[in-house]
Amino acid sequence: MSDTNNNGIVIRPFQPEDRAAWGPLWQGYLTFYKASLAPEVTETSWQRLLNPAEPMHGLAALFDDEIVGIVHYLYHRSTWIPGNYCYLQDLFTSEKARNKGVGRALIEAVATRAKADGASRVYWLTHETNVSAQALYDKVASRSGFIQYRRVF
Repeated sequence: MSDTNNNGIVIRPFQPEDRAAWGPLWQGYLTFYKASLAPEVTETSWQRLLNPAEPMHGLAALFDDEIVGIVHYLYHRSTWIPGNYCYLQDLFTSEKARNKGVGRALIEAVATRAKADGASRVYWLTHETNVSAQALYDKVASRSGFIQYRRVF
């Protein structure tokens, strides 16, 4: 299933041949968050994104047949509802695609799919310093008011 919006942005699920274009965008996302992963973790993630048996999914945003944005999302259970929630885990666009509606198109595509798949919500996190992303997020969703805590092992 592909979606095309008024800006000519095409959103579609990842295909195996997208690996070469996905890699630099994924690395850009990791670099933005000052993170690094072992190559085998990245490869496992890519394989999961392509595997229909996984609860993990990915979409590519194309403009003029070039992948300029990526999003990863997954479904998970909740103790609060009988169905699933959808967690939009990673969203990244190339520098040249910024402020052109690509991020919004990716969010809307995830929301459309999540609703069709019976999820009751889509939610995501961003770093408090990522003010440019928050400018978009404040237009397309509401803040939950929750603060994340974590313990890393």
